[in-house]
Amino acid sequence: MTDHATTHHDESDGGLDPVIGERRQLVGLAYRLLGSLTEAEDAVQETYTRWYAMSRRQQDTIASPGAWLATVATRVCLDILRSARVRRERYVGAWLPEPLPEQTTWGNRHPGTTTTNPTDPADHVTLDESVSMAFLVVLESMTPAQRVALVLHDVFGYPFADIARITGRTPAACRELASTARRRVRGSLPPQAPAAHQARAVRDFKQAWDAQDINALVGLLAPGATFTVDGGGVVAAVPYPIQGSEGIARYLTDLARRAPGGLTLAERAVNHQAGLLIEYAGVTVAVYAFNIADRRITHIWAMRNPDKLRPWTTGSSAAPHAF
Repeated sequence: MTDHATTHHDESDGGLDPVIGERRQLVGLAYRLLGSLTEAEDAVQETYTRWYAMSRRQQDTIASPGAWLATVATRVCLDILRSARVRRERYVGAWLPEPLPEQTTWGNRHPGTTTTNPTDPADHVTLDESVSMAFLVVLESMTPAQRVALVLHDVFGYPFADIARITGRTPAACRELASTARRRVRGSLPPQAPAAHQARAVRDFKQAWDAQDINALVGLLAPGATFTVDGGGVVAAVPYPIQGSEGIARYLTDLARRAPGGLTLAERAVNHQAGLLIEYAGVTVAVYAFNIADRRITHIWAMRNPDKLRPWTTGSSAAPHAF
């Protein structure tokens, strides 16, 4: 962020600058659109750069600075999404969204307003669902326009007329984009287990992995479970998704055996849901996110890319390239 913006950000901690007070909300919006905290922060930085490039007179003509900032941030994110497909085609191995630590909290409202009021209350994604790894992975399969329409409407409560102005499409077209995206989400994600069931499943998974109990792991995993690792070509990572409960269980127990001194597993909230933090020799080497349905684990997403683990490794030394 520019020096000007940074100065105002410092003031906002005391509630002195309502414009910079929108920053947390904007980062939350951009993260949901991009699946990358780093890219989200860059998009918000660019948004504030454009705001402070205007004269005070130009700023004073804007009736709702929060809405203006959200509109610009969304358009910046659209540009990033359109270019991201080419970059991700060159990505080594699977690309996964960046996992968020448990302390990450963002509001769930239309930026620039105080409440969320979706056009249809049934077309609504809760705060936790909208940052779950499962939801973000499905978003990756959508076109940029579908992703923007779904997130702005279902998560942040934008009317389709506003989305149309942001995207340069008609309200009817935006409604259809959101509908298509919503069907994809519903078709890809089975109903998730209640939070207590998720926490219990992850705890049992941790204990079984600690014990290197293949049979217990197989019993906790759905028969068609999938395990995907993002190493970014920087660290050792299986380059393709592992399918099936037995294959996943054998991979995990073999991984534990090959770690001299053993791995340390800790239960942590990952993207507001039960997950695991994995350390080796005191260094964070992976974060696991889970999708659980019918009391069984259907998906595991393992983040190994050190660049995407920075929010989890502040103050620690660099992660080893293999364990």
